[in-house]
Amino acid sequence: MAESLKDKTIKGVAWSGIDNITQYAVTFVVSIVLARLLSPDDYGLLGLIAVFTAICTTLINGGFTNALIRKKDVTNNDYNTVFIINFGMSLLLYAVLFCCAPFIADFFERKELVSLTRVSSLGMIIGALAIIQQTRLTKQIDFKTQTKITIYASIISGLFGIIMALLGYGVWALVTQSLVGQIVRTILLWKYNHWIPQIYFSKSSFKELFGFGWKLMTSSLLDTIWRELNQVVIGKFYNPAILGQYTRATHFSSLFSSNLTGVIQRVTFPVLSNIQDDNLRLISAYRRIIKTTMFITATSMFFLGAISEPLLYCLIGSKWSEAATYLPLICIAGSLYPLHAINLNMLQVQGRSDLFLGLEVIKKIIGLIPLFVGAFVGVIPMLYINIVIGIMSFFLNSYYSGKCVGYSSLMQLKDISSSYGIAIVTSLSVYFLKYLPISNWIILPIQIVLGAGILFSICIVTNLDEYRDTKALLMPIFAKFKRN
Repeated sequence: MAESLKDKTIKGVAWSGIDNITQYAVTFVVSIVLARLLSPDDYGLLGLIAVFTAICTTLINGGFTNALIRKKDVTNNDYNTVFIINFGMSLLLYAVLFCCAPFIADFFERKELVSLTRVSSLGMIIGALAIIQQTRLTKQIDFKTQTKITIYASIISGLFGIIMALLGYGVWALVTQSLVGQIVRTILLWKYNHWIPQIYFSKSSFKELFGFGWKLMTSSLLDTIWRELNQVVIGKFYNPAILGQYTRATHFSSLFSSNLTGVIQRVTFPVLSNIQDDNLRLISAYRRIIKTTMFITATSMFFLGAISEPLLYCLIGSKWSEAATYLPLICIAGSLYPLHAINLNMLQVQGRSDLFLGLEVIKKIIGLIPLFVGAFVGVIPMLYINIVIGIMSFFLNSYYSGKCVGYSSLMQLKDISSSYGIAIVTSLSVYFLKYLPISNWIILPIQIVLGAGILFSICIVTNLDEYRDTKALLMPIFAKFKRN
């Protein structure tokens, strides 16, 4: 059983890793092209709409996805019930956004937001049709199929976006890219999943799944609102161009933090749910997950922040200079995201969605502080405060998850201290090279080569467990890349 579970985890991480890496590689290339063709104002306008669609998407899911994944004996009635709820909520919330579009435009004082909101929000309905299809694949730990779908959707939607941008459609290129991606992804999920919903609603299924999922939905809603409020504050108190700079910086930071968090959450939740009653195995598994995840995240995020200015200048041009200023601070805060997610995952696996919700309420109340700072002081001070809030959130999350599982905050700090030490040394060794009086095109490769050399030298000399585990984790991914 242990070996089988290990094989499932490695296989799942490998394919999920390929999924995220491939998706980000394609979207990263496309975003570079689009960033050179479009203006910060274009990205800022779409960022204003994303605030509302993100909140609605959370409500559409309703926490039912995690409830289905966690449940061991899911029936077809469960799937049908959740499908009807997802699709019905998407229609209802689209109607709300359609009617509220003029008010959104008035609030931000941009008339074009009326049509942009009404068209881009169609993606919610399209995406709702695919939620159960993806949930079934995730529950089966079938990330190979999801990877293929992601590749096709990313490439096709990226091409549409670039063509629209070349034709001069501005922000509509971004809207088109998003909608085409949703359409292709939904069609392929239906094609490969071989599951057809039936018009059947079970009250008992709804009651059971909602009983667990509503707390997660509320928690996720609070997290989404808090996260997106940064964009509302910047868009309202400054302008869409500044918001565009901020969204570009967050986009680059998600290269490692958000994508790695997504991989870990998608794979570990269904796998570890199977051993939720074996506390010793659960602690051992989570310790290895945290050590390996934070080794990859901390070193990657700190290094990305250290090379941010030459990197953004070379990739997307000097017009994104403010994004390069924001990026190092966002990377420091973002390095903690996987740690937050893993600790919260512990509570979900243990069925403590009540604690999950309580923690989110407390953290979001504290999180109002950087919003006020951003509104009345400035974006940079807001980002500094976000780092402090992130550290406080870690201690809150790890305290309660530690009590449930037996993996305390102190144990976690000890496990991740080596990773952060290596990350700080590596990033500082290359950060100040940006002040050299030479071209950024020369500075960037020097930073990359020097930083990589220092990182691997430290890892080889120290031979840390997390370094060895990372190699063991990445080898199947590279092997599958070669075979596929």
